[in-house]
Amino acid sequence: MEKVVRNGKVAVLVSPGFGAGWYTWNREHPECLYDADVVAWVEGGKEGPMPDLDDKYGWSGFFDGGGRDLIIYWIDQGEQFRVDEYDGSESLVFSSEEKWITA
Repeated sequence: MEKVVRNGKVAVLVSPGFGAGWYTWNREHPECLYDADVVAWVEGGKEGPMPDLDDKYGWSGFFDGGGRDLIIYWIDQGEQFRVDEYDGSESLVFSSEEKWITA
């Protein structure tokens, strides 16, 4: 899986807009979190068509509805996280922020 790494941080693609998630609606394709072509597209102001991940990876039926709302989070390499979603709005939760309760 190719990742964009700069200064020890990894680019992670998240769709915070309501309506459709990016990764959360495509959990079987974690590559979409890190794809370098999509990162470049977001950094370039989302000009032109969004990169076609179905074509790039040979997938079928990747839902890119959350693509227009994508933003990049720069996360320290090795940091554990999960992507939560509510009504299509994605957010990141870091393992270091989680408080677990023991029964």
